[in-house]
Order: sequence, then C-alpha cells, then structure tokens
Amino acid sequence: MFCHSHCNVGVHTRDGQLLKVEEDREHRHADFIARLVRSCPRARNAAEWFYHPARLNYPLKRVGERGENKWRQISWDEALDEIAARLTEIKGKYGAEAIATSSGTGRTTDEYRCRFFSLLGSPNHVGQGHICFGPANVASSLVCGGSSMSPARRRTMCTVMWGTNSPISIRRYWLYIAQSRKANGMKLIVIDPRKTKPAEEADIWLQLRPGTDCALAMGMINIIVNEGLYDKKYVDEWCYGFDKLVARVREYTPEKVAEITWVPADRLSEATRIYASSRPALINTYMGVEQLPNSIEALHARFILTALTGNFDIAGGEMLRRPNPTLISEFDVELNDMMPPEQKAKQLGGDRFRLMSFRGYDLLIENARKVHSEFTRAHSSFAHPFMVYDAMITGKPYPVKAMITNASNPLVTQVNVKHVYKALKSLDLYVVMDFWRTPSAEIADYVLPAASWLERPNIWTWWDNSAVVEVGVAALPHQVQGKYDRRRDYDLWRGLGVRMGQQKYWPWQTLEDAYSYRLSRYGCTLEEFMTEKHGFDVPEMEEKLYEKIGFGTPTGKLELYSTILEKLGYDPLPKYIEPTEGPISNAELAKEYPLILITGSRHQPFFHSEHRQIDPLRQMHPEPIMRINPGTASGLGINDGDWAWVETSRGRIRQKCRYFDGIDPRVVDTQHGWWFPELPAEEPWLHGVWESNINVCTTDEPEHCNSISGGWPLRTLMCKVYKSKSYH
Repeated sequence: MFCHSHCNVGVHTRDGQLLKVEEDREHRHADFIARLVRSCPRARNAAEWFYHPARLNYPLKRVGERGENKWRQISWDEALDEIAARLTEIKGKYGAEAIATSSGTGRTTDEYRCRFFSLLGSPNHVGQGHICFGPANVASSLVCGGSSMSPARRRTMCTVMWGTNSPISIRRYWLYIAQSRKANGMKLIVIDPRKTKPAEEADIWLQLRPGTDCALAMGMINIIVNEGLYDKKYVDEWCYGFDKLVARVREYTPEKVAEITWVPADRLSEATRIYASSRPALINTYMGVEQLPNSIEALHARFILTALTGNFDIAGGEMLRRPNPTLISEFDVELNDMMPPEQKAKQLGGDRFRLMSFRGYDLLIENARKVHSEFTRAHSSFAHPFMVYDAMITGKPYPVKAMITNASNPLVTQVNVKHVYKALKSLDLYVVMDFWRTPSAEIADYVLPAASWLERPNIWTWWDNSAVVEVGVAALPHQVQGKYDRRRDYDLWRGLGVRMGQQKYWPWQTLEDAYSYRLSRYGCTLEEFMTEKHGFDVPEMEEKLYEKIGFGTPTGKLELYSTILEKLGYDPLPKYIEPTEGPISNAELAKEYPLILITGSRHQPFFHSEHRQIDPLRQMHPEPIMRINPGTASGLGINDGDWAWVETSRGRIRQKCRYFDGIDPRVVDTQHGWWFPELPAEEPWLHGVWESNINVCTTDEPEHCNSISGGWPLRTLMCKVYKSKSYH
C-alpha cells in the first residue's frame, strides 16, 4: 500500500516489532508478486519508514499563529470533541456546504469520508480525481456504461501504452506486458512525448506534441473508418452514432493530424493498422491523457477506438469491470442518496463542469446500474478545487469556512499553490490527518496522526471497478501505550459523525467491524475471510455479457455519440481543441515562454509527495530533476547538472537540469511532489514548499480547464528555463 500497485505482501513481526516486508508467499500469484516486492525500495525500507522519528504519534493543536510551528499535544477525544463542536457551529451559521474536504491517493477508506459528507450535507469534496483515474473512468462510462481499463494478458496481441510509463508508475502492468510479449509476440505501441523505457522497447513509438492526444485519436479513427479496418458487424449491432462519428472525423486526415501533433502521417497510419489488425488488443491510457485541457474529448475518442475494433469485454482485450456481487460495495457504503438534492446543487463548480459533478455522476450511475456496473463516487464526482479555494478567499458564491485534509498534501500536490495557500490561511478551521507534518499540516489548526497500511485492515476493489477482492489485516497495532496513538481515517469520520448526530449510521465500532459487515454476504468476518480465502476472491468473469444484458448506457449500446454528454449540454462527439495556453493558441505568450511544460512525471523511489524524509530513498534521488533536450539546454548556457529556473507566467521554481535526448527541443519535463522535510517548518519556509514545487507554476483557473470535467492542464503550459546560481 505504499503505491497503487497494491502488491500482496507478508509482514514479519516479532513482539510487536516490524522486521521486514516481503511477498505473500501463500498468494496464488506469489511468484509474480515476488518480482515486484523484492525489487521495491519502499518495501525494503518499510521499517525505516515505520519507525522514522518524524512520524506523527499524537494529535497536535496549534497554540501560536498559523505557520508559527507552535503546538500542544492533546488526546484524541479532546481533538474530536473540539473539531466537531467547531464544525457544528460553522454548519449552523453558514450551512453544511461551508465545510469542505480534500483527498489524494486512493489508499484510504474514502467510502467512509463520502458517507460522513453525505450525512453532513456538504457536496464540497476536492481531490485529484479530476486528473487521476476519474476522467478515464467517466469517459469509459460514457461509451460503455462502466470501467473497461485492463492490463495486458497472455492472450493480448497488441497493447497501446498511451500517456503512461508503467515501469515507474504501476510496475505490475509492465510485467504483464513483458509476459505477453514473451508468450505470444504481442505488439507494443507507445504514445508519449518522452522516450520512456516502454518507448525504447516498442514496435512503434509516436512522439506527439503534448496536449494533442485527441487529434491523434481522431486521426486513428479516420484511418480505421476510411480503410475499413473496423468490425462492421459489431459496429452495426452494438454501436450508436457511427454515421455521425464518420462525418466528424473526415477533417482529421493523417496529413492534418501530422501538422497538429508532430507525428508523421505514415507513422500514424502504420501504428493504427497494427492496432486495428491485432485482436484482441487494448489501450492503456492513464494520467498522461487525463491531465490535458482536452482530456475528456481525448478519452472519449480513445474508447471509441476500442468500440470500433470490437475489443470490449473479450479476454485479452478490455474486459468490462463489474463489482463483485458478493461484497457489499463502496457505493452502498457512501450513502450518496442521503445527500439532499438541494445540497448536491450547491456543489461548487458543478454548474459549469457538469460531467464530474453530482449531476453527471447521477446520470452515469442511473444507467450503469441497469447492468450491475455501479462504481464509487470517491473518484468520479468532485467540487472544482479552484472554486472551492476561491470561496474560502472571497466568500462567493457562499463562504467555505472549514476544510479537513486526509491523504492529501494540497500545498504540494494541488495546482495553483499560491491560491491554495491564501485560501487555507483564510479558513476558520483547518484540520489535517497525515503520517507527517507536511507543509499543509504546518498551517493547520489540528494535526492528527494517521495509521499506515501496516496498522489497518484493507479491502481493495479499485473503487468498485473490479470484481477481484483483495483483503488484508493490520500487521501492527496502531496504538501502543506510551509510544503512539495513531488512528485510521475511519475513526476520524466515525468519531466526527457520532459527535454530530449521525450515530445510527455508524453502527460499527472499528474498521474491522465495518469490513466484516462488507464481507457478510460471504458468511464470514474479516479474519475468517483471511483464513478461508487467504484474503483473495476472483469470481468467474463472463465474456461478452453485453450480448445478454446490453451496455449500461441510455441506448444500451456503445455510445460513440454520447447521449449523456448531449443531455448535459456538451458536444456528444469528441473534437480536438487547442490548449488555451500553447504555442498555437497564444503565440504572443509563447514569445516570452517558448517551451511546453510537462509536469507530474513519476519518478522512483517516491510516490507523489511521499517518502522524501526516508534517508535510503532520498539518497537514491536526492534532488528534483528537470529533463531538457541537450541542444536546448546548451543553447541557454545550461550544463548537465546545473540548477535552473523553470518559470511560467504564475511563478518560478528551481530544479536540477538533466540532459535528455528523448524529448523534443521544444518541450521540458519536470518532476512534481517536491518539498524538503529537512528545511525549517515555520513560515516562510514551510519545509521548502516554494523552492522546487512545480505547482507554484501551474493553474486550475476555469478558463484553462477541460470544459466538460474541469480537469486542469499539467502537460501543456508554456514556460521558459534559465540558469540559476549554485544552490545548496
């Protein structure tokens, strides 16, 4: 649980002390998991992480000014009593919508966060779902009524890796690809502006201009249609809106697409023919596409490619994910229907960015449930961050006075950091639950110590998007008398809920009790599930189930032409739109900021903003890295290894230059998540949050965001780079 690979591990302890973490040797895929865990630096350094002296151990209450680094240790009961009292006061004065929450990675029990906020009546949950998993999930649901993202398997004949670098981000997917290439000679197509490891090993690599993915996908559709490479029988029987799609893609000729994307027309045609003629095939599309201003349109086109080639719901292709019918789902736990419609309507940004709001989510779920394909709200429906943070500052359209941050570090991982900082400093109440005193925690009123994955049980189903159920139990206590008193995030939400009048909806005293309830249809408790099933259940998955029940869309077919987008007031077909900030759309800005900026690149051994205080991991990667073409850098007088400024119209930060000939001379690639735990905690330092944090330079102002979902651009902003003085 150090990352999204979710490897099944065995934790060795003696007398309550952590000894080591290794693969779960009793797991049915133990040999495969061993390859991941044994090479994982996070797993090797689990004890260093767990026993680090900077871990938060007891609740802290601010006693000085915000950011002054003055705290008093208090008990959990004191903290929850005081926080609940202040939340109750804010709700009574301003309404439930004045209380917000921020989330991050999906490695906590966000179904219980949603439960608390559903019962509270606040729709203002902000997180990373707009640019991580959420866009692909909802775009897939638009087309096929559920999630269809699948890794390569032995029967897969072609994989398109599109905007993802699995050896770094989700390593198990890269091992699946390696197995498939060895087993059946599977073809590999990589679409990425950077020459990644997969690009080096690919049969064909398409190096496109950042942000032009929708144009590329529409060009592929054009070739498939014009060359008759689509599955005609399948399209006739199961696709809605083909004729309208054909009319739309006429303008996306290979030659026109080459002008937009920088990908030669012949290379595009070659890659398209390989993909369309190799069946079963699949496309892996993740954050590289999700973090674009044209993201939903690009993903819509990407899933149309799957539909045209008949690769939905077949083994080796893109199996439709369905929740496990025996497990009580996260969707059921969330109690979304308990939030009154008038409160849902107050969701900030929901009127403008309707797809990933309650309005869009309720439409998607209404249709997906027809074929038993429900999925959790936790990564699919959010308030828009800019508008929530702006309401904190301005009080418009109504005041937001409190925020609870859990599994999130918004001063580092949220874009537009100066705006976020100003907003958080203006709150009446700010609460942070974390493992460490992050930059965000340093300006909080209360900081609560979180139990890690080693100290809590877990049920993992990819937010109801997978029938596979993986279960784990706590290996170590989360409370040790005289040493620490950490809690699970479930304890936070239940503790506040019980104090705020939600008692009857929280019948389970502990997370173990709550999970036993979710497993009750199996006829066993959490512990019994571990004993009887060794924490793993994989029901049989029926191929082509749509032939019996159709797809979870309004038409019951694969919607190339989306009736849900149409109902929400958007273009029902994908189209390419130039980024509002880019060399084509804003040539004047490009004169001062001539380089396209890629942010958000993953890099081992860190995971987002985590692990920088762990010495063995930090020694592997001590400094933030900016990758730039050697010709560009030398022309600017920057040597390999120099510190350099990266500047946009919003601000500048410093990272260390690394020459990289696998990137276009017009593009710069920067790392995200950087802060420096070793630097002072108090303001203005805040652990160096302003030094190398690329989100100082980014934006989520609505005019730059995806017009359908509100997702913000992390791969298309314009910047300039110049040498910095020596930096220590």
